[in-house]
Amino acid sequence: MRIVPEKIELYCRENTAPESPLLRELVAETYAGTAFPEMQVGHLEGAFLRTLVRLLGAKRVLELGTFTGYSSLVMAEALPEDGELITCDIDPQVTEIAKKYWSRSPHGKKIELRLGHALETLKTIKGPFDMVFIDADKGNYVNYWESCVPKTRSGGLLVADNVLWGGGVLDPEDETDRAIVEFNRHVSNDKRVEAVMLPVRDGLTLAWKF
Repeated sequence: MRIVPEKIELYCRENTAPESPLLRELVAETYAGTAFPEMQVGHLEGAFLRTLVRLLGAKRVLELGTFTGYSSLVMAEALPEDGELITCDIDPQVTEIAKKYWSRSPHGKKIELRLGHALETLKTIKGPFDMVFIDADKGNYVNYWESCVPKTRSGGLLVADNVLWGGGVLDPEDETDRAIVEFNRHVSNDKRVEAVMLPVRDGLTLAWKF
């Protein structure tokens, strides 16, 4: 189910800073060449993430779930020249698309891809980070959260995608529905952060770390 009516989302996109031609090309290739293109962070959410990076004055960003690299690139656009974005994924095939587009952007040099199981990769990554974006396999969201909170600086931000899961959180029926419900409860009860859930695309939670 749609969280926001399609016409409303279209209107929002039309009144949001436009995507670069390179990002539009990446969207087109993702839809033409991948099995689940809807996994890609879109124009509206991407612009929102870029704004968050700018508002934080972030220099280091950690991302879990790269896919074809749209969110990595759009956040890297907001980082300073000496900024760093580490992104983790397990799929070498779709991340080849990401690397191709990063190489064509002046901001691609800020991005470092780590391939492998994210929970193992996280053990090798040192904080602190200004912002963390969680958008990987939903069954591990709680585990990712617990690994990432200590790596986030005080005053930093953790952002989790798909927290409404197409409305499945309202009447959970399968394992993924229940995993997202558990994660949402976990975050709302976490005294280390102050969280707000927003109905942007498939739901975004923003958590400011004390």
